[in-house]
Amino acid sequence: MRALINTVIIVLVMFTRLFAQDNDLQLAKQYAASGESQKALDIYQKLYKQDNEGFYSYYVNTLLSLKKFDEAESVVKKLVRKHPNENQYQITLGTVYTQQGNLSKADAIYDNLIKNLPADRNEIAMLAGQFYQSANLDYAIKIFQQGRKTLNNNEAFTYELINLYRFKRDKVNLTEEYLNFLPANPNFISQAENAFSTIYEGEPDYNMLKSNLLRRIQKDPQQTIYAELLSWQFMQQKEFDLALNQALALSRRQNDDGTNIFELCRTLNSNEAYDAAIRGYEYIISKGKTSPMYIPAKIELINTKNLKVTSGKYLPADLTGLEQDYNDLVTEFGRNNSTVFAMQKLANLQAFKLHKLNDAQKLLEDAISIPNIRPELLASCKLDLGDIYLINKQPWEATLLYSQVEKDFPNTDINQDAKFRNAKLAYYTGDFTWAKGQLNVLKAATSQLIANDALNLQLLINDNTVADSVGNALKIYARADLLIFAEQPDKAVMTLDSIDKKFPNNTLSDDILMSKSRILIQQKNYAGAVPLLKKIVDEHPNDLWADDAVFMLGDIYENRLDDKASAKIWYEKIVKDYPGSLWINEARKRFRLLRGDKADS
Repeated sequence: MRALINTVIIVLVMFTRLFAQDNDLQLAKQYAASGESQKALDIYQKLYKQDNEGFYSYYVNTLLSLKKFDEAESVVKKLVRKHPNENQYQITLGTVYTQQGNLSKADAIYDNLIKNLPADRNEIAMLAGQFYQSANLDYAIKIFQQGRKTLNNNEAFTYELINLYRFKRDKVNLTEEYLNFLPANPNFISQAENAFSTIYEGEPDYNMLKSNLLRRIQKDPQQTIYAELLSWQFMQQKEFDLALNQALALSRRQNDDGTNIFELCRTLNSNEAYDAAIRGYEYIISKGKTSPMYIPAKIELINTKNLKVTSGKYLPADLTGLEQDYNDLVTEFGRNNSTVFAMQKLANLQAFKLHKLNDAQKLLEDAISIPNIRPELLASCKLDLGDIYLINKQPWEATLLYSQVEKDFPNTDINQDAKFRNAKLAYYTGDFTWAKGQLNVLKAATSQLIANDALNLQLLINDNTVADSVGNALKIYARADLLIFAEQPDKAVMTLDSIDKKFPNNTLSDDILMSKSRILIQQKNYAGAVPLLKKIVDEHPNDLWADDAVFMLGDIYENRLDDKASAKIWYEKIVKDYPGSLWINEARKRFRLLRGDKADS
């Protein structure tokens, strides 16, 4: 019984002591955090005397923060003598010497540890980890490098070194490490690309990678991973033809089905490198109809030609040639649920570029009657057919289709898109009251784009039906808007110009300027749109389109006129002058990137 009581007393004493130590430790940490280092040191010194090994790091670090180097050195040396085989104390002593400015003494300790490195992988990793915890990355790297020599294994510690090089932003060694690693581990190529894109800062870094890759390809031409990475490098520098050439050479060497080329062409399209993408798709098609990528490549080739034509200035012959390509495709593969999307694109080309409204309407009517179409594609075709009905002066047919889609896809973005098209139809046809009711609901749409557009259209209607409750001037403006949508710019401009003549005191000045700007942008005449947008900002700084005009100017200067300095000025104007703008977040992000901030800042 006495033994049990003694045991209980000992446990209680130990528990009380631990509890008191924990309270003291928390108090010392609070003092340190509030800048009262001497008070913290007093407590740490008391705790250190109670438990040398448990509290030495707190004690020594506080001594160093107070620049009491001699005391810190004395404390650590005692621990080194007490535990001669514990590397952590020697590393701490090196840290003391480093902060004291005695680098030679610190290096002597560290170099001795490297010199006596054991041929044990776990002990090497543990020692490197101790250097890492002491924020000494350079010696952590040296430990791993020497560890490779000691173990006679150049592939050891690859992951650890990659992480250290990334942390140090050591581009040269990170590149070298990955290029040594990838041939035996090709599945890590995406990880390497992500690491390079994160750490590389410009052309010199990518050129360094290119030189390294070319040297390795010359030495080992059969190693395909280097060729694949070189193609990626060309893409980063927007050398699209070279990227494709490299990928084509690799595809021919491997005699594959062209899947990688197909994916690369998608990326080329997203970068508007249409000519290179067309060349890639033509290569896949040249493999013949038995290739599994033949049909997708054939379809995407025409889509890419469509993008090339419609994204730039084009001649009527370009449009008719593209129309023939689509017709040939549908003829070759038939009208079925696999070619509906091609029929849809052809109909849009005919309706909005060639203005063959009846042909486009008939084609989409046939398309939506084909069985087994994916529901989302069917909805998209119905919405496009509704648009064609609208510009072909059949608004009742258009609203029936919009309403069908709206009913079939409740609580989805498709539903909101259909509802917005119905609201715009009412606006185009002068039924402003019904349009406002729909737009009021859509202001809370989950699609930010639709919510923004709905708000702008509602404000347009509200602003221009105050003095004129019937909205006579607005009705003409809405007809012009419909002509812009139908890509009939000449008629649209004539209609816009007629507004001031018929209603000289209208309130649509900034709206007319914005519409004319959009016509010029639709025609790729960006330089012509700039003065009109600037006029909105100068003469209507507090009206509906002011912040839109400012953002559009920034976008045009950045992406169309290649004037980054001017773009930065306009984006900054959004941030400074229009803090409530819907464009504020995007403008701030673009401004920071143009200023040179890191993407994650």
